[in-house]
Amino acid sequence: VLIGKNKIFIEAFHFHGKGSDCKHHVQFSSKCYSMNIIMMQKAKESIDLLTFPYAWNVLSFPAGPPSQILKIGVFVKKWPHRSHAGGLERHALTLHLALAKRGHALHIFTTSSPNSTFPTYPFPNLVFHLSRPTSGGYLDQAVVWEQFRAQNSTGRPFDVVHTESVGLLHTRAKNVPNLAVSWHGIAYETIHSDIIQELLRSPEERQATMMTERAMKVVEEVRFFQRYSHHVATSDHAGDVLKRIYMIPEERVHIILNGVDEEIFRPELSLGIDFKRKFGISKSRSLVLGIAGRLVKDKGHPLIHEALKQIFMENNKFQQSVTVLVAGDGPWGARYKDLGANILVLGPLEQAQLAKFYNAIDIFVNPTLRAQGLDHTLLEAMLSGKPVMATRVASITGSVIVGPESGYTFSPSVESLKKTLYKVWNDGRVVLENKGKAARQRGLQLFTATKMAAAYERLFLCISREQYCKYQK
Repeated sequence: VLIGKNKIFIEAFHFHGKGSDCKHHVQFSSKCYSMNIIMMQKAKESIDLLTFPYAWNVLSFPAGPPSQILKIGVFVKKWPHRSHAGGLERHALTLHLALAKRGHALHIFTTSSPNSTFPTYPFPNLVFHLSRPTSGGYLDQAVVWEQFRAQNSTGRPFDVVHTESVGLLHTRAKNVPNLAVSWHGIAYETIHSDIIQELLRSPEERQATMMTERAMKVVEEVRFFQRYSHHVATSDHAGDVLKRIYMIPEERVHIILNGVDEEIFRPELSLGIDFKRKFGISKSRSLVLGIAGRLVKDKGHPLIHEALKQIFMENNKFQQSVTVLVAGDGPWGARYKDLGANILVLGPLEQAQLAKFYNAIDIFVNPTLRAQGLDHTLLEAMLSGKPVMATRVASITGSVIVGPESGYTFSPSVESLKKTLYKVWNDGRVVLENKGKAARQRGLQLFTATKMAAAYERLFLCISREQYCKYQK
């Protein structure tokens, strides 16, 4: 963001390649906007962050010590344990460890893990308040509320309270004016996922009855979301939905894209070489595809499994020249092994091993059927300097793969996925390496843990004191 005396230019960090229809415009997210329409704001020396309509990740905040040390209360259903963590838990870990490193006093209200020891961290300003989960695995609202009240009355009260999704239910949240909620998936987005699942359903499978229930869930969310003071959307699309469909005032909706640790996920050739050597991946292989995450149906594994199966049957050269690395845990892991020796199922990997995994592949494939949230694996791959290939859903095309420069998108069908896999194969490593460089550049500008934490810190400061809601030159 370049702020001058007469106008504000918002640079969208997009690379215009061959075929781009945005040559004379700046592209932000998935749309082109006339420079005259959104790139100018006359006679302003500052902008109001509360009404800033784009991702806060594009802004640059001071990197020095915070101007105020905040006391932050955090509600998260489950704290991540080793490699077994979903996107919400990983977001909670990355964000709040970064804020603790910045010196803020954090009190985490979360559930204890009965089958494992709780992790420890070298930050005296990071305090965990554990409680037993309910039978459904959620936070016991009565217990955590009492814990929260006790800490709120000890020393000084909380400057800001943060809940990861419905860690703190709306029945309690309505009593906390200085609260921000981060949504990692909302019911309106899930309807798109339901449509995809129904279109992919085989005649032998029972028809889902969730569509009507899901629509009513949206109505329910529209009603109770209003009880949360501030809303953080983790994708551009979700921010738009919260404003237009859920009718939340724009000054209460803030877009902060997910970020991942840029110190861990970065290009390092030696890591990839070691990983390939460890798993016996031949140098003669012309292409290494990578898949990672939970190996379950709604992550699109039936789709990619069938696409690879058909390609291997119809194209012997593709089968002999391509290796597929599958990292993760779930029922589809065993099924991938049936496709042949060039499919290597690695199981769940710790972050350090994941970093090596990304450095060993030529392209990362995410066939997800879930339209909600913003998948961390795509961001990790991009920061590792790899192009990405993913399902064409709004959160991905609106915030991550906004054009062909950094990757590929496909419709959630076997035919579309096969067509894209063939294109990747035909493009070859030189094209993929160039796309990987563009992907990393976009990742550094938008998807680092540092950018995410800086944006959240400024939001929390803004909620705490109005003076921080102005973005100065």
